[in-house]
Amino acid sequence: MRPARCASLKFYGFFVACVFSLAASVHAQSPAVPSPEAKAADLPLLFDARERIAKPDLSGLARLRFLTTVDFPPFNFIDQSGRLSGFNVDLVREICRDLEIEDKCQIQAVAYADLVPALEKDQGEAIIAGIGITPELRQRFSLSRVYMALPARFAGNRRVVGADTTPAAFAHKPVGVVAGTTHEAMARAFFPGMEIKPFPARPAMLEALKKGDVAGVFSDGVQLSFWTAGTEAGGCCLLMDGAYFSQRFLGEGLAILNRKADPALTQALNHALLNLSRSGRLNEIYTRYFPTGIY
Repeated sequence: MRPARCASLKFYGFFVACVFSLAASVHAQSPAVPSPEAKAADLPLLFDARERIAKPDLSGLARLRFLTTVDFPPFNFIDQSGRLSGFNVDLVREICRDLEIEDKCQIQAVAYADLVPALEKDQGEAIIAGIGITPELRQRFSLSRVYMALPARFAGNRRVVGADTTPAAFAHKPVGVVAGTTHEAMARAFFPGMEIKPFPARPAMLEALKKGDVAGVFSDGVQLSFWTAGTEAGGCCLLMDGAYFSQRFLGEGLAILNRKADPALTQALNHALLNLSRSGRLNEIYTRYFPTGIY
């Protein structure tokens, strides 16, 4: 999640204004090829099995425009064919299908800084773009239920940790973090006895991990899942056991924003998210874009 602007997930930065109909086909682009041993853990269920959320009457809804960006892969990005793609884009399509309003749905990509102003100016009805949930946003907008929590993870150097894939493998060995980040603060709070070694930037941290100068690193689970499975890592490293969550350090997770003046839309979004979670369709989208898993 972008903690005001989740730069940890901003793999490339450019902004393009464009509008795409959800009726157009979306071609998913997998950012990494999973290793043969990789198996994605299922998306954690975020709804109580006994919960019921009634579907409101949306007959008076003229259109439903979702606002997003193009710089937040694999959640929203422009694919090789020039189409807006990603986890959030496919999720919007499934939400509209579940609510039976596909002909009224659109998704519009704008600059990140323009998301909230556009929603306030009625240039869209909802935002789905990885905005960090803050008390100030909760006062100004309605938020859907969280549809994905983003964890922190350890990655370890295979040669150094051997067969032990638990944090115990890091005993008396340095673990890298990026200095001044929430992940450094979280590592120090969660693992006070661990030998933490700060690095000035992510590339330096990952290079040290690859060389074995540190036994492991503690960082964003999404980034590490793609890096360990990708060509840059060259098979040097693996995700260790455990996904770590903290609202204090990492926020609540990903949710959809809409105006407080439209509580029926919030209820409709939650109704659809509940159905998608229970039916397994939300998990299908997750495994499509996170083939090695982030949990």
